[in-house]
Amino acid sequence: MRTTVRQAGRATVHLTVAAAMAFGLYLFITVLLITAIGTVAVIGCWLLPETVLLVRRIAGAKRRLTAAWTGREIPEAYRVIEGPLTERLRTAVRDPGTLTDLRWMAAYYVYGALVFLALPLWPLGLVVDGVGCGLLRRRAVVLPWIVRLADLEAGWSTALLRPSPKALLAARVEQLSATRADAIAAHGAELRRIERDLHDGAQARLVALSMRIGLAKRAYDRDPDAARRLLDDAQGQAEQALAELRQVVRGIHPPILTDRGLVGAVRALAAGGGPHVTVDVAGLEDDGPRAPAAVEAAAYFVVAEALTNVAKHSGSAQATVRIARMRRGIRVEVADEGQGGAEESAGSGLLGMRRRVAALDGTVRLSSPVGGPTVVEVELPCVW
Repeated sequence: MRTTVRQAGRATVHLTVAAAMAFGLYLFITVLLITAIGTVAVIGCWLLPETVLLVRRIAGAKRRLTAAWTGREIPEAYRVIEGPLTERLRTAVRDPGTLTDLRWMAAYYVYGALVFLALPLWPLGLVVDGVGCGLLRRRAVVLPWIVRLADLEAGWSTALLRPSPKALLAARVEQLSATRADAIAAHGAELRRIERDLHDGAQARLVALSMRIGLAKRAYDRDPDAARRLLDDAQGQAEQALAELRQVVRGIHPPILTDRGLVGAVRALAAGGGPHVTVDVAGLEDDGPRAPAAVEAAAYFVVAEALTNVAKHSGSAQATVRIARMRRGIRVEVADEGQGGAEESAGSGLLGMRRRVAALDGTVRLSSPVGGPTVVEVELPCVW
């Protein structure tokens, strides 16, 4: 009986919020009518995309409410409404998600009223103390029906709010387009970085090397000692150029990843000085299957960039790196107890990190309130 009462209590909360939302939607009819009249009269057509955005927020709140009861998320699939008014109007009208939301809203005007009709059942079903045998029997009968009504309401909402295959496909196409644009931007930035490193480093060293060798050839006959000194300088320039070329290569794909794998490479990063770094690894054994090279490289650069930010900006003396193997990918988390306040727009490399991860269809989550802590979570999908 205690479990039944607890479930009925949760159902009561769910149905109460659903009833309040249904009442609010009846008031929202006024907004819909004003938008329809303004759109027909043309002068108020700007109201249409704004109303569609408001409907999206209402439908999103209902999705979250339903997911809290069922334990299953309801996906969203919307096209981005932006740009000039004509483009916003076209997107708002043609987006399949708009039709889905309006269809749910129209149906909710009907089955949402059932929630109001069920209100008299709740006090009868939630009697806890000082009841007679008759009320106990009635409570035992009514409580499961309250839970069943919540299940029924959530089931209808789930079916109506679930995006159509067409909407899911359109959202996926937009996501892939954005990911492709980010990948191109990241690739372009990487090429510019390599070009800059080669131009300012190795190329300058090689030019100086060529000059030293040319001077040594001219001085070889008349001043062998000077020529020998010039050749010694040229050898030093060659060694420095080689070192800088190795650095450029490590920026493209660190050889340590090939030699030691992701775990070994991250542990080498942790031991490279700066703040004290603790590395926690789960499910990535040294002799186990390895992720694809692109995934390992992305995870490595995420850790490297995050630890660089810890050393430069956070003020924290320690950090924690957690790497875990998931069923369909790798999860990387870098946390520190520094001053927080990290932002992508502050030039901390977070935007480049997000683009690199997005190119592999991964996700980045950043939590960095002012005062700390800062946590960067990255999930990279892959097939093992």
